[in-house]
Amino acid sequence: MVMSRTICLNSDIGESPGETGRAMDRAILDVVSRCSIACGGHAGDDDSMRATLKAAKARHVVVGAHPSYPDRQNFGRKSMKMPQDELESSLRQQVRALGSFARGQGIAIDHLKPHGALYNDASRDPTLAEFIVRLTREARIRAVIGPPDSMLAKIAHATGTDFLAEGFADRTYARDGSLLARGESGAVIHEADAQAAQVISMIEDSTVIAADNQLISLQVDTICLHGDTAGAVQSALALREALHSRGIEIKAQAAP
Repeated sequence: MVMSRTICLNSDIGESPGETGRAMDRAILDVVSRCSIACGGHAGDDDSMRATLKAAKARHVVVGAHPSYPDRQNFGRKSMKMPQDELESSLRQQVRALGSFARGQGIAIDHLKPHGALYNDASRDPTLAEFIVRLTREARIRAVIGPPDSMLAKIAHATGTDFLAEGFADRTYARDGSLLARGESGAVIHEADAQAAQVISMIEDSTVIAADNQLISLQVDTICLHGDTAGAVQSALALREALHSRGIEIKAQAAP
């Protein structure tokens, strides 16, 4: 089939320990065009960063940094109250660590995507958003990935930093375009067919069906597939097949 349009699929990887986790990452990397690598805040270590970078390079997948609140116990999914200078120091250290390993393999870090609670907080908090964008620029990283129409998007655009608006294949949206909290009923979409339908709606119509069954507008540049959940690889393969059947090519296009 001739591919008539493209979409960038991304995944957060380097988050699951051991060879089982790395095998899952490699399988996900066979599908996506862009990845965000955990760099020690919520998950990941020196060995996982090196291995994940190598696997991404072998598959020509574009690489990004995935820093987090320094909270491995909660996998970076809870907001942390800590001095701003300590948080900034931790995030810099995480990004620099991945950057150092990437340079050693001749890889450029193309984007920065905050993880978990930091992602959500930076979408609303101007101080956090400003620092995330500043860190991106300091590290000579081209783009930021974050929610559409967020504070992070606003500050990135204001500073001339490329921004990739992100949608999620496996998360349910509220009417205002935000993600339902993971603790809410129906917040995570587990069925591969439902994930594919949501992604295709985003690509073809720039819409999704929100939790209250209302159709809402959602314009995105990249769509995230979570790679650390049960059935993630099977869902990714099913999504690739669904996209190809509609003439949609998976490609890591630049920001608009």
